[in-house]
Amino acid sequence: MRYDDFRRSDDIEDRRDDSGGGMGGGGLGLPIGGGGLGIGTIIVLGLISYAFGIDPRILIGGAEILGGGQAPSYQTDRRSGPAKTGAPTDEMGSMISGILGEIDDRWSEIFQTSGQSYTGPKIVLFRNATNGGRCGMAQSAMGPFYCPPERQIFLDTGFFREVETRFHGCSGNACKFTAAYIIAHEAGHHIQNLLGILPRVTRLQQQAGSKAESNALQVKIELQADCLSGVWVNREEKKRPGFLEAGDIDSALTTASAIGDDTLQRQATGRVVPDSFTHGSAAQRKQWFMTGYQQGTVRACNTFGGGA
Repeated sequence: MRYDDFRRSDDIEDRRDDSGGGMGGGGLGLPIGGGGLGIGTIIVLGLISYAFGIDPRILIGGAEILGGGQAPSYQTDRRSGPAKTGAPTDEMGSMISGILGEIDDRWSEIFQTSGQSYTGPKIVLFRNATNGGRCGMAQSAMGPFYCPPERQIFLDTGFFREVETRFHGCSGNACKFTAAYIIAHEAGHHIQNLLGILPRVTRLQQQAGSKAESNALQVKIELQADCLSGVWVNREEKKRPGFLEAGDIDSALTTASAIGDDTLQRQATGRVVPDSFTHGSAAQRKQWFMTGYQQGTVRACNTFGGGA
């Protein structure tokens, strides 16, 4: 992915250099015990947690104890000063700022064609853990996520390294486009929030008669975000021909497959439980990303129409 000419967004809050053991924001930090779980283990447990609907803190705490550590305690933040705002100057931060700038520009154009105004999300960069505002504590174990009431995307950039090295979702230069796919997916949730889709689905989930029914609605939300990320790629390619490089789309599809619910469950337990899916199978995630990429319209991303 060529991103040198991307417009850099200033809607970045960089908490990666916060003090307090590398934790940003206020509140609780990651579990710390004698066992000392590595970031890879923490992210694996986090991915298992969302596949099965389990609080990641329970899995992390249990792993600490089984690993010979003490029951987890939590550090409070001791941040020395305010977080940095604006476009970061380091390579990773600059790339993320550029991706967000292009996402905002393309979605502004899409909204404008339908007579609507668009305000983009803010990205909060952090390491290990940070205050997620009204969405609670943001931890690396949760992976990147969008917080609707704050209209912010929380992102520990270490997740990108795990996608490459542990889950083999990309390799080499193509991992830059994988990062764009992941950020565009989270921005897709912001689009859903602006369009009122997230609030409506939340109400339906509250009225659901079972966990499986609620999970099925969540799958449709996640697949739609995959599709909306594909819409952005479609529009960006038209705006900047040549921004995609050989292997980029294949990399996004590999990533979608690597983080599909069935893939994660099979790796974790050796079996697949579709009723517990919350993000969609590998095939579904690939299908809906390609639908958005090939058709390039929001209308094509109706995962609630029975095709998910």
